[in-house]
Amino acid sequence: MNGDHHETNNNDQKTPLLPIHRSQSMNSFIQSIFTFKNLFTILGPSLCIFICLFIKMENAPSTSTNMLGVLAWIFTWWLSEAVPMPVTSMSPLFLFPLFGISSSDEVAQSYMDDVIALVLGSFILALAVEHYNIHRRLALNITLLFCGDPLNPPLLLLGICGTTFFVSMWLHNCAATVMMMPVATGILQRLPSRINSGHRDQENNNSNDDLVTNFCKAVVLGVIYSASIGGMSTLTGTGVNLILIGMWKSYFPHENVISFSTWSSFAFPLALVIFLALWGILCLFYCRKGSSRALSTYLDKNHLKRQLDLLGPMTFAEKMILTVFSILIMLWMTRSITEDIPGWGSLFGGRAGDGTVSVMMATLLFIIPNKKQPGEKLMDWNKCKKLPWNIILLLGAGFAIADGFRSSGLADVLSRGLNFLENAPYLAIAPAVCLISGTLTEFITSNNATTTIMVPLLIEIAKTMHIHPLLLMIPGAIGSQFAFLLPTSTPSNVVGFTTGHIEIKDMIKTGLPLKIAGIVALSFLMPTLGPMVFGTDKPVTNVSTNYLHMCG
Repeated sequence: MNGDHHETNNNDQKTPLLPIHRSQSMNSFIQSIFTFKNLFTILGPSLCIFICLFIKMENAPSTSTNMLGVLAWIFTWWLSEAVPMPVTSMSPLFLFPLFGISSSDEVAQSYMDDVIALVLGSFILALAVEHYNIHRRLALNITLLFCGDPLNPPLLLLGICGTTFFVSMWLHNCAATVMMMPVATGILQRLPSRINSGHRDQENNNSNDDLVTNFCKAVVLGVIYSASIGGMSTLTGTGVNLILIGMWKSYFPHENVISFSTWSSFAFPLALVIFLALWGILCLFYCRKGSSRALSTYLDKNHLKRQLDLLGPMTFAEKMILTVFSILIMLWMTRSITEDIPGWGSLFGGRAGDGTVSVMMATLLFIIPNKKQPGEKLMDWNKCKKLPWNIILLLGAGFAIADGFRSSGLADVLSRGLNFLENAPYLAIAPAVCLISGTLTEFITSNNATTTIMVPLLIEIAKTMHIHPLLLMIPGAIGSQFAFLLPTSTPSNVVGFTTGHIEIKDMIKTGLPLKIAGIVALSFLMPTLGPMVFGTDKPVTNVSTNYLHMCG
């Protein structure tokens, strides 16, 4: 009885705790509702409804107001990331038909065109390169070549940065950073552990320690910035370039398509100038006199050779992937050479694009055996699970927005509102465009989202100023990639920052002069090299005329 009574008392004592537990659960539930993300999730459609109901535009169709509301919805979700960016990127598929902007078939077509095919094919090839560790072999060989005997730190830095630059020309710049950073930090691991960790005793004033630590910073900064710069030079280096080319094709379907070779003819010299500026800045700040003597104790060619020997001889699979990649690059560069010298694309009446050969060569990887296991091919679909569908969907959303911007009539409304810029000097507008795009990427959103938002606006500004649209579109797109100041600005910056070798002050110290150098180089080359490559000194067909022609 006493035992039962004691048990009953214990239960009675526990009973009052239950309401408190429920109260805590209720508080947690309420807190989970009133969050930053949920606020912006509701704000997006609320802004859309408010604009559609209460904003009236003079001499404009109702679809232009609807398009403005839809843009407010999508951009609110993009900028806040209240809804995952890939999911937001699919929203035009239901918003455009529901608000009468485009039919479902028209919107869906934006998510699969030649540019998207180019992305798919090139990413499959990049996954093959990563799977067989070809990037590491390439990096070690080039670094070994530039190491110097005796050790030359500026030359070694040039080799590491140059390798990253080259790799990022063909792979996405984030993937290039992820691939190259272990190679770079593997070289730095030869340094003393207390320096290599990025933390030094405050009382240690040894000049050699300072020199070695500075070199570590230079290598990490060089890798992340070289990846971003190299990605500018080709269409496949970053999604920004593909968004720009897709929007150009969408807005101006009667103009010449910007091919892989055409883009590289302009962007590679620009990227090379910025890369040399980067190397100069890093050498000035971090490779001071005495670095060679301080580093030669820890870094030598024998270490690099041992790492290369561990990879063994090149296999048949590696050789075949390099062959396929080399053929693809050659086909990209020769599809359309000049107006006087047509490329192989003319044999097919212009029906084949860069995406055609990209997918064709990627398909070969699923046919050619790897000679490791009977019946096993160079690639299988399981290896393709890492395909960046988020980038592909973002590209499709950008193209859909470009089409909706034009077809809804919002582009014409915006153009009329920008008449005050008609007499603005180009050399004042172009640097401002670069700076605004770069600032948006630094503090607010990704460079892909910045380009998607900025390019339609820049097209209308160019029309108002009576200049070729590419004179502003290209600075806006490339300027969005000048995000060098903060760790969170780009995924590449995050990769470098997490190594522990660099701090925010190091990024600002190097990134600020690099950003200025990039803006100056782009503002100079666009009006000088641009006319020769893109024909920016020639008029383009009016956007509205294009659209009416397509509709009629």
